[in-house]
Amino acid sequence: MECKNCELRQRQYYCANCLRNHLRDFRLQIHHFSSDRNDHVARASRAFKSIESGRLLRAEIARVDHNLDQLADSLAKVRRDCENKRDRLRTLRETLAQRRRTLNAARLLPPQSQTLTKESQELSVLSQTIARARSGLVQELVEVFNVVEVGGRPAVGGRPGARGEWTVSGLVLPVPGDVRRYPPDHINAVITHTIHFLGLLTFYLGIKLPFEVSWSCKRFGVGMPWIGAGRGSESWAKWTAQHPLHLTSNPSSTPSSPSSSPSPTPPASLADSEAPEQAPAHGQNQSFTTGLAMLLYNVCYLAHSQGVEIPLSQAGDALSNLWAVCCSGELGRRSHSTTPLLLPPTPPSFTLDFAQVLQATAASPARAARIRPGRSAQEAGISRMRSERIIEEEDGWDVVELGGEEGFG
Repeated sequence: MECKNCELRQRQYYCANCLRNHLRDFRLQIHHFSSDRNDHVARASRAFKSIESGRLLRAEIARVDHNLDQLADSLAKVRRDCENKRDRLRTLRETLAQRRRTLNAARLLPPQSQTLTKESQELSVLSQTIARARSGLVQELVEVFNVVEVGGRPAVGGRPGARGEWTVSGLVLPVPGDVRRYPPDHINAVITHTIHFLGLLTFYLGIKLPFEVSWSCKRFGVGMPWIGAGRGSESWAKWTAQHPLHLTSNPSSTPSSPSSSPSPTPPASLADSEAPEQAPAHGQNQSFTTGLAMLLYNVCYLAHSQGVEIPLSQAGDALSNLWAVCCSGELGRRSHSTTPLLLPPTPPSFTLDFAQVLQATAASPARAARIRPGRSAQEAGISRMRSERIIEEEDGWDVVELGGEEGFG
């Protein structure tokens, strides 16, 4: 037959009697083998009883060895922790010792007030030394540029005295109202000397001026000088356009400024605004006048920084003001680069306004004959001709001719 599950063909067939016989045989064999098994288990149990104490001893030894291994690992871990804590303790002790030494050293130091007082005294002595050095440099600078006053006379017998003219390197620097009495070459030369003198003076004193001088060739002292406002927040800071500090023989040709940001220049005086037809002829002079006013304002601020107050009526005499600065008792004591520090230009204590200096500089004596509205050009010309006069003072004074078509601005 063939099995329906495994499809295995079987040729042996057993009847019910055969199966019972086989089952009986199997039970007998199992009983026999169970008896043998029990006998072997009994014999093994009896044999184990003789070595049980040794087995228990070895098990106890193994357990103790395992516990010892765990204890050794724990001991090693504790040793490592102890070593780390010893290192930390050693570091803490060294830090504590260092702090104790620092504390002991601090206790040996003088009080804080005495230290500050000593440093303040040293700083004061250093400032006085710097001031003396600056004063010596300024004296040598005055001798090199030969800044002196020539002419003039003292008051004798109730007769009022007269002031002379200030010169630098042998050249007279006129006040703004007398600029037109001198040729352009003379004005250019004396203003250049004055700029060099002022630049070295501010360099020695460490003073930053409101208006900065630049040169047309981008190098110091090379080319034509121009002047314009530096950084600041006061009213003078809006004059950022560059103005010339030089004159040319041809008023119609004006050199180009090194600055690329031109700004309109207001009329130099009321007469310029009343006579617009003269603006092209006076354009360069007006710009020069503005630049000269900036230079004079720098001199006034430098004098203020050194403890010399220059009134508006004396702002035009630049060399005299610079001489007063060089003779000041506060010369070199205050600066923008060393202590005691000055405030950036210009501080509130400096009350002189640049607009006032510009107006005073532009007030030329030639403006006395102004063109009133409604007058014809012929009447204005006759009036100007009548206003021309020659004033001759005694004792060898110069001859001054006022009036004319052209002014310095």
